[in-house]
Amino acid sequence: MDALIIPVTMEVPCDSRGQRMWWAFLASSMVTFFGGLFIILLWRTLKYLWTVCCHCGVKNKEAQKINAGGGNQADGTCKPTDEKEETVAAEVGWMTSVKDWAGVMISAQTLTGRVLVVLVFALSIGALVIYFIDSSNPIESCQNFYKDFTLQINMAFNVFFLLYFGLRFIAANDKLWFWLEVNSVVDFFTVPPVFVSVYLNRSWLGLRFLRALRLIQFSEILQFLNILKTSNSIKLVNLCSIFISTWLTAAGFIHLVENSGDPWENFQNNQPLTYWECVYLLMVTMSTVGYGDVYAKTTLGRLFMVFFILGGLAMFASYVPEIIELIGNRKKYGGSYSAVSGRKHIVVCGHITLESVSNFLKDFLHKDRDDVNVEIVFLHNISPDLELEALFKRHFTQVEFYQGSVLNPHDLARVKIESADACLILANKYCADPDAEDASNIMRVISIKNYHPKIRIITQMLQYHNKAHLLNIPSWNWKEGDDAICLAELKLGFIAQSCLAPGLSTMLANLFSMRSFIKMEEDTWQKYYLEGVSNEMYTEYLSSAFVGLSFPAVCELVFAKLKLLMIAIEYKSEKRESRSRKRILINPGNHVKIQEGTLGFFIASDAKEVKRAYFYCKACHDDITDPKRIKKCGCKRLIYSKMSIYKRMKLACCFDCGRSERDCSCMSGSVHSNMDTLERAFPLSSVSVNDCSTSLRAFEDEHPSTLSPKKKQRNGGMRNSPNSSPKLMRHDPLLIPGNEQIDNMDASVKKYDSTGMFHWCPGKDIEKVILTRSEAAMTVLSGHVVVCIFGDAKSALIGVRNLVMPLRASNFHYHELKHIVFVGSLEYLKREWETLHNFPKVSILPGTPLSRADLRAVNINFCDMCVILSANQNNIDDASLQDKECILASLNIKSMQFDDSIGVLQANSQGFTPPGMDRSSPDNSPVHGLLRQPSITTGANIPIITELVNDSNVQFLDQDDDDDPDTELYLTQPFACGTAFAVSVLDSLMSATYFNDNILTLIRTLVTGRATPELEALIAEENALRRSYSTPQTLANRDRCPIAQLALYDGPFADLGDGGCYGDLFCKALKTYNMLCFGIYRLRDAHLSTPSQCTKRYVITNPPYEFELVPTDLIFCLMQFDHNAGQSRASLSHSSHSSYSSSKKSSSAHSIPSTANRQDRTKTRDSRGKQNATRMNRMGQEKEWFTDETDNAYPRNIQIKPMSTHMANQINQYKSTSSLIPPIREVEDEC
Repeated sequence: MDALIIPVTMEVPCDSRGQRMWWAFLASSMVTFFGGLFIILLWRTLKYLWTVCCHCGVKNKEAQKINAGGGNQADGTCKPTDEKEETVAAEVGWMTSVKDWAGVMISAQTLTGRVLVVLVFALSIGALVIYFIDSSNPIESCQNFYKDFTLQINMAFNVFFLLYFGLRFIAANDKLWFWLEVNSVVDFFTVPPVFVSVYLNRSWLGLRFLRALRLIQFSEILQFLNILKTSNSIKLVNLCSIFISTWLTAAGFIHLVENSGDPWENFQNNQPLTYWECVYLLMVTMSTVGYGDVYAKTTLGRLFMVFFILGGLAMFASYVPEIIELIGNRKKYGGSYSAVSGRKHIVVCGHITLESVSNFLKDFLHKDRDDVNVEIVFLHNISPDLELEALFKRHFTQVEFYQGSVLNPHDLARVKIESADACLILANKYCADPDAEDASNIMRVISIKNYHPKIRIITQMLQYHNKAHLLNIPSWNWKEGDDAICLAELKLGFIAQSCLAPGLSTMLANLFSMRSFIKMEEDTWQKYYLEGVSNEMYTEYLSSAFVGLSFPAVCELVFAKLKLLMIAIEYKSEKRESRSRKRILINPGNHVKIQEGTLGFFIASDAKEVKRAYFYCKACHDDITDPKRIKKCGCKRLIYSKMSIYKRMKLACCFDCGRSERDCSCMSGSVHSNMDTLERAFPLSSVSVNDCSTSLRAFEDEHPSTLSPKKKQRNGGMRNSPNSSPKLMRHDPLLIPGNEQIDNMDASVKKYDSTGMFHWCPGKDIEKVILTRSEAAMTVLSGHVVVCIFGDAKSALIGVRNLVMPLRASNFHYHELKHIVFVGSLEYLKREWETLHNFPKVSILPGTPLSRADLRAVNINFCDMCVILSANQNNIDDASLQDKECILASLNIKSMQFDDSIGVLQANSQGFTPPGMDRSSPDNSPVHGLLRQPSITTGANIPIITELVNDSNVQFLDQDDDDDPDTELYLTQPFACGTAFAVSVLDSLMSATYFNDNILTLIRTLVTGRATPELEALIAEENALRRSYSTPQTLANRDRCPIAQLALYDGPFADLGDGGCYGDLFCKALKTYNMLCFGIYRLRDAHLSTPSQCTKRYVITNPPYEFELVPTDLIFCLMQFDHNAGQSRASLSHSSHSSYSSSKKSSSAHSIPSTANRQDRTKTRDSRGKQNATRMNRMGQEKEWFTDETDNAYPRNIQIKPMSTHMANQINQYKSTSSLIPPIREVEDEC
């Protein structure tokens, strides 16, 4: 046959004969492939034959050995065989080593192997790019290797591919399957043609498009580089790479055959198509669209399209929808946070819902805070719903959301937890299983701390006993800012403080919540309430101008001049041996002097106002009357002149003596004479603030008669001032040296726990404190606290200990403790009793709070406070029904009526005088600070505080209010009056604690009285309080300021009660008794000109100086701890009744009684105690009672005398009376 002659064209100018050489390129690939395949098959055949022959020979030899009986072994005829086997073993070992080396080189297990695999893939893509470039040229063209740059690069790439092919071949276990692999086939049809191109100086595109099949390994390469880690991402990349590589490869084949033509047609039916047109043709073919603008003309092209449609259509129909589904299911919030330079960010996780996020953002981003340059990153494993997503978009400048879990380290890395300023964990307050929710949050803390131990974490906890598990985390450190906000602890602590001072829960809740000022023109109670709501708690460092002054002096100056209220300071101890050198002191006495850099706690409307305490300068701002003009001045306040020191000493002295600076003569003598000594002690030219304050204290110690004179008795027998009265000296080892403070302790002091924070008694069995209904009815309970609790054996524990502990704080004397009576299910209370059995004066009446008989039996009309709690609230799905039990109990109590005829009759008897109505007092002047009626005649006047879960249910508590269901909780009347409390108000503590961790410590100190790490560790260790010997350090913990309410209708402040000024009352109470006033509890209709029968009161926080007082006001104040109150009961003690009418005052109201008739009242009280020593409790029976007296900690028997039938009938008829039998708390000292 004659050779095929192609006419000479411009496409092949290098061939003078016009003959095409495509067959040479194709032959090189075919010979390589089939030649290698033949050699492998031949090798396998020979190996198989050799194995068969050797196997037969071995069998024959074994048979000969058996027949010979092993004689050959004796003469050593087998030795050559052993040598041969050793040679074969050595040869196999060498081959195995080379094979292992090659396998390591091409595997991704080593760094070299990963680099090599990635490099081969990159070069394959490079070779494919070169093909794309060359596809614009004719299929076959002449090229000079030394001049064509792309051919040189392609040659270098293929040399590397050849070497890599050799490594793969050596490492392959099965050479035949390796030869038939896709990657091997790609090398056969791409590598040999390149060498042929160099030899012939011509190029043929040929099958170089097969390099696109290398894209199938793209996902493997990304996995080697740890870029793909999730199954969805791996699957997505696999589908895309297979689809694209198949698409490009098929387009390359169409490009080859259409531009070349059919061989049997002498290549005359070709058509010029670019590679990208072929790509387009394949796409419209796979999608079954087929526009017809581009189509195959050659027979080979059409035949290929027939088979490609079958496979391509199936691939397109299956791969494309799956790819779209994977892309669509990809997390919308699956990115990573990019930190902004100069801007901090926090991570918020846990219970992320619309309610929790909106409450958090509303408080965190409040405008009253200084510029909040913090970005909030939310991390949650569930994508947000539309409402929550809209909330994020409204705050897109400061809020970002990412989907993930803090239990996954990868997600923690996405939100840059290592560079976050803090991590806040929100809890689900409405979950059915609080312990499980706490366990989840504890696991989140463990995961975060394990990833980054130094991160600051603030977490919400539901149950107090679960806080102990946080102490088990090694990296948990409260000193570094880690804190746990226990909602049950604070919620019940707030309610407990309302038992001591009604309305206090509302005031404290408003102080740490950011509220905007709402101005009202109408003269209504909402106007004054909202003015107080706009106040918040802030901290700021005090100016150097206050250094050396006592706390009361600074407090008065700050209130009168700066219009700020300072309630506490962070005191730095000067003793190195003290365990904690920094301590928060709430309303300390005159003995505490302000140090340089002292941190003050203020109540103000915004953070800018608090800056006045930092900018204040005596030299520059002394004459300024407008506090808004107090700005940062440029004078040097670190240098004091002689006059400034004199003024400073004189101001402290004048505050002590209570006189004006002009009339003060206490410095006329020794101070002036010692000024030269003082100046010599520290030269004025180089004195600093610390030197000045230290020398001033030293000067005061050397001249106590000059700078700390004793107070004079004023106002007709009031208590002595703190400096002269030993009962107000601090038991603080940080402040008072020596142990002389123990001498002033109450002589009849009761037992305290090991920390000295709480009253303690030996553990009691629950049977000892259970009262039957008849026993409770025959027992006079007055001035007590009734706790109505709903729960059963399956209810989650709410931690009633958190309610009892503040009521058993050691800063109350034993006789001041209010008796606590629980009314509820005995099965539930048995489960709580383990944490209550060490507290004195606790009783239980098994029953139900919905039973009026049980409520009358415990004399609910004579209680100081009725607390309504429920442990079943979170077990109901319908939010509106979660508070049904509490609401029903509250409405039930308010609708009760009480007949007082027996009470009034018995009140006229000397032996049955109700508490607070001492006949020995002239004109019924109040002994305990209030003028009280024998009893309450309607349940609406009983002081009640109800716990709510759902804020909107507050509308059902008061039927006479007009609160809208959509009104925020803090704007409703029950909350403003302190009769309702919801746990949702505690959400603000998260942001408040983040901005200032001292705020939480202050709140816990005020509310629970136990913000000490020692107590937390003790409860974590034993889950109970234990008894220990009292030491000066533990007794010093009693010296804490109790919160009380001061009545203005009588006493030394009565002149200010009728139209007086609140600022004058503030200064007088602070100067005279070191009492710090911070709010008013006012009758709701006190502003009306006409008398009103409404007994409801509302809270006014931090009134202005010029605020006008009314006689019925009750003043919230921080009192000094009275060490001598235990020796005499007639000293500013707590009252035992509440006041929700104009004729009755608050249960915690205090007044300053005169000293007249104190001895008579003491004798009367002692005689009543002796008279009632044999009180009746059960007819004809004896009952054992445990007393928590220090001397009488043993059971004693009380003889029960039978009552007459007439008296029993009277008691059954009038169960509500409280004056038949003296109170149990004064007679039995019940534990």
